[in-house]
Amino acid sequence: MKANELLQAYAAGRRDFTEADLSEANLVGADLRGIILDRAVLGGADLSQANLSQASLRQADLNGANLKDANLSAVDLSGAVLDGAVLDGAILDRADLSQSELTIAKMVDVSLSEANLHEASLNAANLDNADLSGADLSVADLSQANLSQADLEQANLSGANLEGANVEGTVLDDADTQD
Repeated sequence: MKANELLQAYAAGRRDFTEADLSEANLVGADLRGIILDRAVLGGADLSQANLSQASLRQADLNGANLKDANLSAVDLSGAVLDGAVLDGAILDRADLSQSELTIAKMVDVSLSEANLHEASLNAANLDNADLSGADLSVADLSQANLSQADLEQANLSGANLEGANVEGTVLDDADTQD
């Protein structure tokens, strides 16, 4: 499916694009609130500045996708693969990223307040200056991640792997770090 086909169908009222192939699609700034892209292929797609709030992208392939400055608040990305994705400046407040793959993802200045990252893989991800306040990072893999200047106030880090992570300047006030 081409980006313009998706945008036309969405404008006509269609919301379910489960398993659509949108590899390398250019959807910069698109308003796709509430869209369903479960198990869709969006590898290398450019969704920068797009509004995907309250969308469902469960188990979607977003390898290397550009989601810079995108609005992903309350989105369901559970089980999604975002390895190497760029999410700098994105808003993912209250998003479900449980069991998602975010290895080496760029997430500088990202807002993940109250997000669910239970069992997520954030190995070597760059979360510099990220807002993870109130987030559930229980059993998450944060090994080798850059959490420099991140806000983890009231976050749940129980059982999380922080081996080799950079936590310089990280705020851990009232964070749950129990195993």
